[in-house]
Amino acid sequence: MGDTKQHHPSTLVIHAGQHADPHTGAVSVPIYQSSTFAFRSADEGAGRFLGTEPGYIYTRLGNPTIAALETSVAELERGAGALAAATGMAAVQTVYFALLGQGAHVVATDALYGPSRLVLETEYRRYGVTATFVDSTDPENVARAMRPETRLVYVESPANPTMAVSDLAACATIAHDRGALLCVDNTFASPLLQRPRDLGAHVVLHSLTKFLNGHSDVVGGIVVARDPELFARLRKVHRNMGGTMDPHQAWLVLRGIKSLALRVDRAQANARKIAAWLEADPRIAWVRYPGLASHPQHELASRQMDGPGAVLSFGVRGGFAPAKTMIESCRLATLAVSLGGIETLIEHPASMTHSALPRAEREAAGITDDLVRLAVGCEDERDLLADLDQALARAAEVAAVPVP
Repeated sequence: MGDTKQHHPSTLVIHAGQHADPHTGAVSVPIYQSSTFAFRSADEGAGRFLGTEPGYIYTRLGNPTIAALETSVAELERGAGALAAATGMAAVQTVYFALLGQGAHVVATDALYGPSRLVLETEYRRYGVTATFVDSTDPENVARAMRPETRLVYVESPANPTMAVSDLAACATIAHDRGALLCVDNTFASPLLQRPRDLGAHVVLHSLTKFLNGHSDVVGGIVVARDPELFARLRKVHRNMGGTMDPHQAWLVLRGIKSLALRVDRAQANARKIAAWLEADPRIAWVRYPGLASHPQHELASRQMDGPGAVLSFGVRGGFAPAKTMIESCRLATLAVSLGGIETLIEHPASMTHSALPRAEREAAGITDDLVRLAVGCEDERDLLADLDQALARAAEVAAVPVP
């Protein structure tokens, strides 16, 4: 395959990073399940370590299968290079460790993925790194939180699990003007629906576990750098810290990416209909989905994204008890954490994914006890709606929730 950069995203997901194997002609990128690679001579080995000779040395430092995945995502995000990590948190850790030092300060979205926030608040605090968490949907909150020692602005948009949308171009300007870098967690949108690099982000990361892989069978993460210098800085830390990916993992994710456009289109279409249906249901107190006109940042999401995605959150009328009954009563939607898979998942963030956050911090970030997160999959919409309907009926019956 030649230069793919001129193609549209739904073509790129199939072809970026892909090439016929030069030795066998295999159309699918082979799994190079090898820890080490032979040198033809001592001089070649020395040259590879110096970086003057092309080729591979050791899979922690590089591997052809992993490289294909990294090329694919780098092209999708229009970055200078990508680094595949063993988990999503290994990708986050690469960003933090490479870009932060003693005395550094971070401004971050308050409704951040739980471990991404907790590791800043607990582990990095031990080394003199501080963080301020703000409602980044208002760029003025980001600007007010900036300090002379701020080195990183870390934004998740749409945010997990509140579905809050931040103005990435505005955040990039604030970071740039203050000498900081902007990192955007683009997991919820995927590069099919949002490309933060085009909006000024210096670093983009994904949990590959979610939409990019799409089959709930692999964990992984990836970091994409805007320019070669930043990529080199991140790569050095990533390789030395050891959070690199396994080639079989990489092959599975690369296979998943090929169907990204098909999966996102179907799941997003389902999510649009479910969100509208929930909003009209008197058993539901509120719905947050960027595709709804009622979403506080609907207009921004319409400009910044190519679609609202396939994840939504909502509140079951009556609070925690009926919400718990509702998610336990689903028969088709699976009660499990994660998202972006081909199947629909439902969970309760306050008691599950974000339970380690103190209640005051959760509620300040909008993660209330009635909040249910629904990661919509690719099933038939009629079956999903029927499942949610019977689960809500059960919740109302058991909790005796009055319907207005």
